[in-house]
Amino acid sequence: MCADQFDNLDKHTQWGIDFLERYAKFVKERIEIEQNYAKQLRNLVKKYCPKRSSKDEEPRFTSCLAFFNILNELNDYAGQREVVAEEMGHRVYGELMRYSHDLKTERKMHLQEGRKAQQYLDMCWKQMDNSKKKFERECREAEKAQQSYERLDNDTNATKADVEKAKQQLNLRTHMADENKNEYAAQLQNFNGEQHKHYYIVIPQIYKHLQEMDERRTIKLSECYKGFADSERKVIPIISKCLEGMILAAKSVDERKDSQIVIDSFKSGFEPPGDFPFEDYSQHIYRTVSDGTISTPKQEGMKIDPKTTVGKAKGKLWLFGKKPKVRIPQSPPLTPTSLYTSTTPNGSQYPIFSIEQVHYCMSDIKTGKPRIPSFRSLKRGYLSLLQGPALEDFSHLPPEQRRKKLQQRIDELNRELQKETDQKDALIKMKDVYEKNPQMGDPGSLQPKLAETMSNMDRLRMEIHKNEAWLSEVEGKVAARGDRRHSSDINHLVTQGRESPEGSYTDDANQEVRGLPQQHAHHNEFDDEFEDDDPLPAIGHCKAIYPFDGHNEGTLAMKEGEVLYIIEEDKGDGWTRARRQNGEEGYVPTSYIDVTLEKNSKGAVTYI
Repeated sequence: MCADQFDNLDKHTQWGIDFLERYAKFVKERIEIEQNYAKQLRNLVKKYCPKRSSKDEEPRFTSCLAFFNILNELNDYAGQREVVAEEMGHRVYGELMRYSHDLKTERKMHLQEGRKAQQYLDMCWKQMDNSKKKFERECREAEKAQQSYERLDNDTNATKADVEKAKQQLNLRTHMADENKNEYAAQLQNFNGEQHKHYYIVIPQIYKHLQEMDERRTIKLSECYKGFADSERKVIPIISKCLEGMILAAKSVDERKDSQIVIDSFKSGFEPPGDFPFEDYSQHIYRTVSDGTISTPKQEGMKIDPKTTVGKAKGKLWLFGKKPKVRIPQSPPLTPTSLYTSTTPNGSQYPIFSIEQVHYCMSDIKTGKPRIPSFRSLKRGYLSLLQGPALEDFSHLPPEQRRKKLQQRIDELNRELQKETDQKDALIKMKDVYEKNPQMGDPGSLQPKLAETMSNMDRLRMEIHKNEAWLSEVEGKVAARGDRRHSSDINHLVTQGRESPEGSYTDDANQEVRGLPQQHAHHNEFDDEFEDDDPLPAIGHCKAIYPFDGHNEGTLAMKEGEVLYIIEEDKGDGWTRARRQNGEEGYVPTSYIDVTLEKNSKGAVTYI
């Protein structure tokens, strides 16, 4: 090849190295993209991951768990993108940069060898050219000496000495020309040999090295292209597993289970409110028809003690003056057919009122006043606030939630007790080892820790016993409420006895008699201006197990062993409404009393 082709090869190899470095720069930017992508994915996962200080803050719905699993799978996916970036950096970019450095060094060496070979050939050519020029010059000088000798030899006037001198000069120039001729011939032969060697051996060898170098560069690029793809192909199985995990998380969503979690989370355990009694406001129309008059209550045996009519002087007007305070036992409800007791000769019926019917009408009008349950509920909520937001026995919670909290606490205490038990066993074993091998330690040094562990175990056992007692109390109440609800429903359907003051039926007439003492004195009733004047009926009685001071407003103080009437049972907040025989009412802690409810009673009024 000519020298210009050598320059072209110089430019081509330089372009190959530049292309290699350009591809290395592309790989570097791809690595940065992968790293930033993985970082952004991790930040996204961190942003949407739950930040809970306790397990109660986040309901464990299957949809929430599935989303958390998807976040975990996405976090693993981000890790695989980091693996791709690391593999590309080590296998592709790092390899390209090392090879580029070696390639530059090798190219420089081959180009230097080519230049040296070209310089050596140029030097040989110069030597040959110099010998050629010198031979040419000596030949011209010998030719001049030949012409000068011939001119003097033909000149008759020239002396023999001049002719001899010219002959000697000719011989000298001829000899020098022959020597330069030999030198030129030698230099020419040497140059021809070096030139042949240069173009047929040296330069082809250099070009071959450059070709091999360029081919290796191309092969290296091909390997890096493959490694670039393999870096990502290696993680595809793991990425597929991450995507499969996301699909499995989506399939794990169970709407029935989530609904059950909501039901379990908000289930209160309160008894649903009972049926409201029918209030017949049309019965007063029968008072205009006489045979039974308003004055008939003066009959003997039905006289009303005037003391029982004295209530709190609130100035409330009633149909016949002040509202009476006595609660008269009610007769069975009137029906249109029971009012007609006589028949005229033409077959028509006319109403006849008895004294019981008149009293029933008056009692129905009296009890027909709608209650204001919202203010009673406000009182109960106020009492709960007086006791603090959270009590140790969770009595401020509804029964079902209280049962769950107590069960969770018992489980936690059992786990702590197991830890303390394991620690005690370990300390005992260590103490035995120290006693057998005193050089390992002092057995007495473990005694304080052992005593502390035993104390913790006793404390935990007491806590577990106390919480189990509360749990048994709650479970007993829930079961009792269920039995009462069942029996109440049955009594409401099948009994045909007397009607209680709250609208339920009972066959026990003494039950109403027991309720009479609580109606004679109600000047201390826990009431406000929104409360109705009628006292609630007694649904049972209770006996105080512990004394209670009742300093807070709305509570009722009691002594140990004191018997009280129950007028409203516990609705799940830990308080029961009770009344003394003198009529004083208030709330007492349910855990402080032993409650006995009437079997045939419908129960207390349920407030919403």
